[in-house]
Amino acid sequence: MVSENPIGSLFTTFDNKIATVTFGHPASNSFPRELLDRLTAEFHNLSANPTIAVIVIQSEGTGAFCAGASFEELLAVSNEVEGTQFFSGFAHLINAMRSCSKLIVGRIHGKAVGGGVGIACACDYTLATKNASIKLSELAIGIGPFVIEPVVSRKIGKTAMSEMTLAAEEWKSADWAVAKGLYASTFESIEALDIAITNFSAKLSSYNPDALNEMKNVLWDGTQNWEALLVERAAISGRLVLSDFTKKALSQFKK
Repeated sequence: MVSENPIGSLFTTFDNKIATVTFGHPASNSFPRELLDRLTAEFHNLSANPTIAVIVIQSEGTGAFCAGASFEELLAVSNEVEGTQFFSGFAHLINAMRSCSKLIVGRIHGKAVGGGVGIACACDYTLATKNASIKLSELAIGIGPFVIEPVVSRKIGKTAMSEMTLAAEEWKSADWAVAKGLYASTFESIEALDIAITNFSAKLSSYNPDALNEMKNVLWDGTQNWEALLVERAAISGRLVLSDFTKKALSQFKK
């Protein structure tokens, strides 16, 4: 399936039992809300597809993996309803990845910020390059990574999540991410990463599909309350983004 428009691209390719989902946006693979919604819908569609066993998620290019939510849309938020709606985009995406019946392998070829870190953490198994540093910069503009906190804490632990959040302007290296359990392995080049992704996803897709589905359920056991929790967290950010502090920080950032 191919879906492209001026605010981003999304397409899925199929190879035997593996579906590879690729998203892209000119602004460092960031996510306008419409692109988030399309990716969320794609995970729901693939979850119901009986011909695939594994999903690989990746982004376009050789730069950033994902810069998080669209900065332009963040600047356009004018009230709490709009704010909650804006931040709930990643809530719905993470829940779609969490509840997807297929195991998801993340191909993280470059840096990830904010919601991009959330996507990496929502994968069931993640491989990356040595250049795939991560950062949670939300506190620096007066909000916080409230929506993605549960999935980040689940992956790397509350202490590491706190370290990332409070050091809001500090990049954490790919080696740090491996040590904390976010990445399973890292590679020196994108070419080496692609070989590893191909080999791992092929091996994984050869296993009993029923066993894979049951393993997915086990991995995400205890997260059923996230359907409501993540939207509640979106409302917190939706309120804070209207604060004088955040408006000032955003205006300075834009300059």
